[in-house]
Amino acid sequence: MQKKVSIRRPANTPAAGVLSELTGEADEDPLERIARSNSPLKTYLLPSSAGENSASVERKAHLKLLPAAKPRGGFRHRFFPQATNREWNDWHWQIQNRIRRQDQLETMLTLSEAERGGFALSLSRLPLSITPYYMSLLSADNPADPLRRTVVPTIDEFIRTPGEADDPLGEESQSPLPGLVHRYPDRVLLLALDFCSTYCRYCTRSRMVGHGAVHPSRSRLQAAIDYIQGTPKVRDVLISGGDPLTLGDDRLEWLLAQLRRIPHVEIIRIGTKVPAVLPQRITPALTRMLRKYHPIWMSLHFTHPAECTPAAYRACERLADAGIPLGSQTVLLKGVNDDLEIMRALMHHMLRMRVRPYYLYQCDPITGSSHFRASIASGQAIIRGLRGFTSGYAVPTYVVDAPGGGGKIPLMPDYMNERRENDIVLHNFENKLFCYPDATIG
Repeated sequence: MQKKVSIRRPANTPAAGVLSELTGEADEDPLERIARSNSPLKTYLLPSSAGENSASVERKAHLKLLPAAKPRGGFRHRFFPQATNREWNDWHWQIQNRIRRQDQLETMLTLSEAERGGFALSLSRLPLSITPYYMSLLSADNPADPLRRTVVPTIDEFIRTPGEADDPLGEESQSPLPGLVHRYPDRVLLLALDFCSTYCRYCTRSRMVGHGAVHPSRSRLQAAIDYIQGTPKVRDVLISGGDPLTLGDDRLEWLLAQLRRIPHVEIIRIGTKVPAVLPQRITPALTRMLRKYHPIWMSLHFTHPAECTPAAYRACERLADAGIPLGSQTVLLKGVNDDLEIMRALMHHMLRMRVRPYYLYQCDPITGSSHFRASIASGQAIIRGLRGFTSGYAVPTYVVDAPGGGGKIPLMPDYMNERRENDIVLHNFENKLFCYPDATIG
């Protein structure tokens, strides 16, 4: 049986004046401020409850308080002492000052041998890039820190196991044009660019992102727009990449305006991790522009409760206030979030951030991803532990994006025990049996 590891933020991580880091206000331990308020970061969790009945859960009245996500104390003033409040809160400054080299990283983190090995081989096709804001959330001394594991390369990336592939979803075979994937009949994936402000080490498109292979040139995007216009069955366009919100407002608006002029395009979706890694990008000017092109939906990539900072809350609030329905797409990652309490905490944060948990993805079998891939059984156990023990809105659909381009396949727990003549025997979240009279076929 695979041992489940529960990773939490190190207890000795210094408290930080998080609001001063982001807004320049006087330093104060955010936990003290949160304790005096009704802040959305005051998230309560039920104990792990898979297999428990409601009475046993109810008896555990002492609910656990999830510590607030917080940057490292003094990070900004130590490593970017010349940065003004205005610069720190400017998304362009954050992108310009990304951590991109090993020598920069070593001034901010104590690298493990496995992390140094990731640089020593110098074979990674996925570049290093971490915004200063997101770097401030990483533990300096703990290589098992969940956020650190997702953005700092390790030697494990060079271990290839059976079934892995550079393009596991077969996107290239389903691309009628460069940067356009047409897998499902009525929708397309439009890769606006291949740039992200922060690169996730488990990225499905690690074969291409960060190398300028998918440039946001107007000619390439216009060819994709022409294809969509000439394909009337396409009613839904997902703009992804790379991260489309790293485009400037003008370039992004041009793309949205062109798509909105196509009569049969009903919905435009944007896939982004910006609210988690670069929340400064969600400006009032951006949301004012996005409002003009409704209906726009947005899929956000949050991985762990430690990403749910006041800045992330503010970014999601602005998007939601602009009338944009928000959904979360979380990847199940071994040693990062493959734990019921961690996942429940994340889903609770999502709801409080007005983000509807949408998909929990099984990690795609990209080359060098075995150290990230949790078992499917563990994912199903998490869903079973959520169902009935928290709000239905907090339970995402667990899916595998089938290798080879087969699309998303749900992997939900099976609650049907048996069929007895015209009755279906079901068990609920408490493992109690119930009989439902099924309709007669024919």
